[in-house]
Amino acid sequence: MISQHIHYSEADGIAEITLDRPAKRNALTGAMFADLEACWTRFAEGDARVAILKASDDAVFSAGADLTDPPEQFWHGVPEFGFRCDKPIIAAISGKAIGAGLVMALMCDFVILSETAELIYPEARVGIAKGAASVLVRRGPLRVIMEMLMTGDPLSAQRAYETGIANRLVPAGEHVAEARRMARQLADNAPLVVQMLKRLSLDAAGYAPVQTMFDVTRRVEQVVGSQDAIDALEAFRNKQKPVFHGR
Repeated sequence: MISQHIHYSEADGIAEITLDRPAKRNALTGAMFADLEACWTRFAEGDARVAILKASDDAVFSAGADLTDPPEQFWHGVPEFGFRCDKPIIAAISGKAIGAGLVMALMCDFVILSETAELIYPEARVGIAKGAASVLVRRGPLRVIMEMLMTGDPLSAQRAYETGIANRLVPAGEHVAEARRMARQLADNAPLVVQMLKRLSLDAAGYAPVQTMFDVTRRVEQVVGSQDAIDALEAFRNKQKPVFHGR
């Protein structure tokens, strides 16, 4: 377990990351995104070969960002935004996936949908947006994604599957089992080949401008927050020559 609302487990080469805040429809706080970042880091650096992102029950995948605790650094916990990992990630979705929850799910490499799933991006109706959803045009047909984003209308699981936004469509309640079957197949394959093919595929698809923005922001944060930077400022104040250790 990572925290009360974000769980992490590993078994037989497969990691599972679970959203568990059902009382708030898995609305995502800043702390939850930080916990998700910790999960992704653990997965990337550990022995598991595949990860599954899922919710603790079938009622809702995620209601999106919790606007009572706006997650300003939400992108830190989103695949291919705050981090890059060559290992495959599968999203298993039942019920509604909304806003930031939808972006996080569709930025996974594979998507398994229950027939009850609905994909919703409501920002055009709400009247505020940060542009992160623009990356979804790399994850599905341009016109279908634009319609979903700009109208705010729900996209059914059937339509998402038919247009290639999702890999598999399964009966209600079977999305996690199907994700586990797919994960087992991926985990049993040659890991170096799988990881190479994932990265080559994403590189071939190209990166949206917002991904580049987040990547640059991440790199700047790492330098500004480094011990070298802290030591350099201290040396400047003391009129000394800084000594750098690369950390």
